[in-house]
Amino acid sequence: MSAKRAPAAPPQLPGFSYVQVLGSGGFADVYLYEQALPRRRVAVKVLLAEKMTSGAVEQFQAEANVMAMLSTHPAIVTIYQAGVAEDGRSYLVMEYCSKPNLQVRARSAPISVAEALRVGIQVAAAVETAHRAGILHRDIKPANILVTEYNRPALTDFGIATTADGRDPSAGMSIPWSPPESFADTPEFTVQSDVWALGATVYNLLAGRSPFEVPGGRNGGADLIRRIESEPLARLERPDAPASLFQVLERAMSKRPLDRFESAVAFARALQKVQIELAHSVTPIDILDDAPPVEEQEEDGELTRVRGIVSIDPHTAPAAGPTWERSALAAGFGTGPDATVQRDTSGWAPGGAPADTRADATVLRPPTAIPPAAPVTSEVDEGTMLRAPQRTAATPAATPAATGPAPATATTAPPARSRKGLWIGIIAAAVVAVVVVGAVLVASALAPPAEVAGPQETATTAPEPQDPVADFIAAPEKSDHTMRGGKVIFRWVNPDPQEGDTYVWQRVRLDGGEAAAENVAKTSVVVPLDGDTQVCIDVSVRRENGATSDATRLCASS
Repeated sequence: MSAKRAPAAPPQLPGFSYVQVLGSGGFADVYLYEQALPRRRVAVKVLLAEKMTSGAVEQFQAEANVMAMLSTHPAIVTIYQAGVAEDGRSYLVMEYCSKPNLQVRARSAPISVAEALRVGIQVAAAVETAHRAGILHRDIKPANILVTEYNRPALTDFGIATTADGRDPSAGMSIPWSPPESFADTPEFTVQSDVWALGATVYNLLAGRSPFEVPGGRNGGADLIRRIESEPLARLERPDAPASLFQVLERAMSKRPLDRFESAVAFARALQKVQIELAHSVTPIDILDDAPPVEEQEEDGELTRVRGIVSIDPHTAPAAGPTWERSALAAGFGTGPDATVQRDTSGWAPGGAPADTRADATVLRPPTAIPPAAPVTSEVDEGTMLRAPQRTAATPAATPAATGPAPATATTAPPARSRKGLWIGIIAAAVVAVVVVGAVLVASALAPPAEVAGPQETATTAPEPQDPVADFIAAPEKSDHTMRGGKVIFRWVNPDPQEGDTYVWQRVRLDGGEAAAENVAKTSVVVPLDGDTQVCIDVSVRRENGATSDATRLCASS
């Protein structure tokens, strides 16, 4: 920790007030700001000043363009704005997700099979959306999956994303979740590389560790690479995880790319089948596609929902309205800042693979045009998904009569019906109706009065309404801290103490990495400064049943 750099001073941004540091990495710092109008807390990623003269500027701009194009997806972090600060540093203004990321969650407490399946499907839909836009993420892992205020996963960090040809050996990677082909002398990244990382991420959520990490063993980079390339995937040691789930993960993480699922949406469908096997509610697959092929016959109903991408120019205000142009993407990949990406989408699939024409293929619909003045809605939950209007099925043509061929012209008008016959039919129907009503009234008058029966329970009795705050756990409240002898003593208050409560805390690493989470019973903890001028921790309340509250960040400066 002491060898890591301190975060740079936050830039002055008009309309934003600095709050605190959220994290630091090799290329950028992330800060928490409060936006004045509209008033909200946002995460601002700022490129380091010393990186402004290198290719990091182009990479940073590419990340802005990619996230702007994809961030309307409910499982991708929303980008609000991009620009250059007064001191010359580039920055991104993004959705702030205050809850611990899934790496922290997986280390501190077990994640249920139901949640791991739901998250896997939702993130796979986000990755499929990126693939259909010609983008590989290349760094899918639990730490890059944040959690929104509505408890939905949100994929972030497209900093090393690349175009679908995937031939860029200079980009970084996260070894524990990377496929074997990424360690070759000439690394090659494809759609199946992201499928591997999706499988590794779901495995991590269930096991609490990366797939080839050995508890208590040697887990250096060379050790992990050797196991990833040569050793089979270890079985999940969870009795609640069915064998079918492990088979899905095993296929997603096959050593040969061709043995894996052909796409992220195929991986998501396999997880849906496990949900059906376990009698769980099935999570829909939401996909944005800016160039859908010819509409196919619908087979999976509401399990897969395809919508058109709304591209946002990161250099304009969000209120400027959506556009269907793809010019923003090209700026980061050497084709000129104003170039428009065009491609033949007939039968197209990511990575050059042929389009899926099987019976369970995703139903693709043309995007619905949106009026320019319509606002772009980015926060959508499972119950309020926006979809293109369903096309009304055409009335099937009448079967030709056995006595002769069908008429030559389909639009020939039928002969007019006689008005005399119509009036006769109406009068007859009215007479019948009067007779029936009279008979019912007479029968009711003659029948003995029935005893009043008490209320009868039926199978369709409405369930009791759910209490929306029944499972709410209040986050810890800040108390104070004391600094002495190179250490900080942080204290906090549990606003709603319950029997069995403990506290999960984790040091915030300035390099953007993940520190180990610890569980304590007291409402205080001692943290060494390790030579840093500032130290921060995140602390959450943990109930006896394993549920945790939102994290509260505590910071101290020397």
